[in-house]
Amino acid sequence: MQNKITVNDLNAWFGAKQVLHDIDIGIEKNAITAIIGPSGCGKSTFIRCLNRMHEVVPGAKVSGKVLVDEMDIYDSDIDPVDIRRSIGMVFQKPNPFPTMSIRDNVVAGLRLNGVKDKNVLDKTAEESLRKAALWEEVKNDLHKSGMSLSGGQQQRLCIARALAVEPEVILFDEPCSALDPISTSKIEDLMLELKEKYTLIIVTHNMQQAARVSDRTAFFLYGKLIEFGETDQIFKKPEEKSTEDYIIGRFG
Repeated sequence: MQNKITVNDLNAWFGAKQVLHDIDIGIEKNAITAIIGPSGCGKSTFIRCLNRMHEVVPGAKVSGKVLVDEMDIYDSDIDPVDIRRSIGMVFQKPNPFPTMSIRDNVVAGLRLNGVKDKNVLDKTAEESLRKAALWEEVKNDLHKSGMSLSGGQQQRLCIARALAVEPEVILFDEPCSALDPISTSKIEDLMLELKEKYTLIIVTHNMQQAARVSDRTAFFLYGKLIEFGETDQIFKKPEEKSTEDYIIGRFG
């Protein structure tokens, strides 16, 4: 399989504290990669390094290479805003813009990029909501506040918002941790559909979720990549004892 993202010798710091150590990993195109590990092991920092969001934290820094289709995103002539557009992110807690309607939430990124044509915005809103499996539920309520939706619907609205700017990669940071089982199932089904067109990376504490949706799984511990491979192999025959211990619940 072809890699969409190749990470070489990635290190990250918050001030003097190093939180990622020498990470080397290849993220396959049109696949779902799960990042697992105990709290504080560097999972969220790792994915925030993939779209240059880590550096927005005061005192944070990164070294190493992150190649997206062979382009080094940390090259000095690369605009981080362009990177964040092509590598979208969905956060742990649904975060619709509270003062905006459902429609305006979806197309907020396009407007920020200068798109004003109402027909283009309407078309993109519908297409993105359809891709996020939300259109049928909200098509008669597009004028209502995004905050009027349930938690699961709000998370799918945030996915639609990420899709509207036509990213190539979508990062999910614990996207279901605040959701009920039915909403979680809908998000997981959606991920399996989205990988046909996008490359997906999901940080999750839910071992069952990682096993259900991901093609490959990476286990992080103390800021280091301990093991990475096919999800089936990682869960059934891990090579490292610490991976096995974490998966069966001995710690974490």
